[in-house]
Amino acid sequence: MNEILIGGIAVAALTAGLFFFRFWRTTGDRFFLLFALSFWIEGAHRIFIYQWVGQDEASPLYYIVRLVAYGLIIIAIVDKNRAGQKRR
Repeated sequence: MNEILIGGIAVAALTAGLFFFRFWRTTGDRFFLLFALSFWIEGAHRIFIYQWVGQDEASPLYYIVRLVAYGLIIIAIVDKNRAGQKRR
């Protein structure tokens, strides 16, 4: 059952990344590109962690990759808010 859930989460993350990439191509807004990269990192990491490490989430590598992915989301939000303040 865990294999199905891990696969579903990975596919959902990779698909969300494709949607954000499409929005970036349409608008050219860096916000969408950073979100796409974050979701692709998360999806690829789920596949990698399951294939090579197993379901052991105690590894520091597991959390470092998540930190990078979530850090990209935070950077995108802060960057978008700063761009809004410059226009005012």
